[in-house]
Amino acid sequence: MRMLKLVMRYVFGLLFVLAGLYHFINPAFYLRMMPPNLPWHLFLVYLSGFCEVALGLLLLVPKYTRPAAWGLIALLAAVFPANVHMALNQQLFPDIAPAALWLRLPLQAVLMLWAYWFTRGNGVGRSASLPRPPHAL
Repeated sequence: MRMLKLVMRYVFGLLFVLAGLYHFINPAFYLRMMPPNLPWHLFLVYLSGFCEVALGLLLLVPKYTRPAAWGLIALLAAVFPANVHMALNQQLFPDIAPAALWLRLPLQAVLMLWAYWFTRGNGVGRSASLPRPPHAL
């Protein structure tokens, strides 16, 4: 189980690094996602991309795995309104199937649970926050 968690941590971290880099490669896509009531759209696109890259990388460093996982949960919550905006404004995304836009919403919860898994330990041993059971004589 420890090896599976370690591999899944790398997969998850790299997923966010790649997604974050794409904010800088194709910011126009993310600008269409921005709800109109938010200010500074381009700044927020770059900021969220930077946070995805930074938190994805920090997730891979055992010392920072837990705080990075909590940061990713917060980031996923922060970008949720953009996903709702996408689902409600499908005409802005004609190249994406409407069902896929709606499936992104529960996918956020799956990603949050995945990140939460890494708050429970770093994948290489017992969580430091759990007490060790007493040993029998």
